Amino acid sequence: MSRLLSRLLLLSLLAAARPALAEPTPSPLPAPVRIATEGGHPPFNYVEDGKPAGFEVELAQALCQEAELTCTIVLHQWDGIIKGLEAGEYDAIMASMAITPKRAARIAFTKPYYRIPFAYVARRDTALPAPSPATLRGRAVGVAAHGPQVAYLEQRVPGADIRTFDSLADATLDLRAGRVDVVLGDKLDLATFLGKPEGGACCRFAGDVPAGEPLLGEGVGIGLRKGDRDLREAFERALAALVADGRYDRIRAKFIPFDTK
Repeated sequence: MSRLLSRLLLLSLLAAARPALAEPTPSPLPAPVRIATEGGHPPFNYVEDGKPAGFEVELAQALCQEAELTCTIVLHQWDGIIKGLEAGEYDAIMASMAITPKRAARIAFTKPYYRIPFAYVARRDTALPAPSPATLRGRAVGVAAHGPQVAYLEQRVPGADIRTFDSLADATLDLRAGRVDVVLGDKLDLATFLGKPEGGACCRFAGDVPAGEPLLGEGVGIGLRKGDRDLREAFERALAALVADGRYDRIRAKFIPFDTK
């Protein structure tokens, strides 16, 4: 036998004797997956007949069904809800928790499952063009003082006459009285205002802030422990499927009258 053939035979024997590297196995998903919600933030989460209900509860159930996960919904007060996740009292949070850098330093988030846009309302008797930095120049814009809308106006609509109020309700009072030309706020809160007789009689939606505006924030995501990558991926795949086939919008439309994707 030649020296070359001997070396090849030896290498093949060594390769056969070397133990095969084990394929990494994914960490098992918890069963059941316990999802915490607050129960005091309608229409997103609330308690009805003693049970959790609302948009987030129905969306959580649909996500679990799509991902073939067995899930339970548990109630937890807002204070300490992240601490409870970290302590293992439950496995996920769906409680209208906005994704922020401070929270993301402690826990992981899925991609957003809803965003509430900013919107403008104006009086019905005001001939206001579609709101933009140009059309709002010199106009009085009412806004709640302690919200991200102030920063948006200051940075994106510098020519507006920004009028701050203690609350959005106070801003809409001045709108009804004609002391401001337009009000900028959370679209869901403004939809509630327009749904009341006094709001619907006087005022109308005038337009939305363009989607994708960074000052709006990243949106609301499912909160998870940092190491639960497989659970995060399972929820994200399920969310993509619900959006793609329309199930997300059918659930959303039962609780919120506009797009939240």
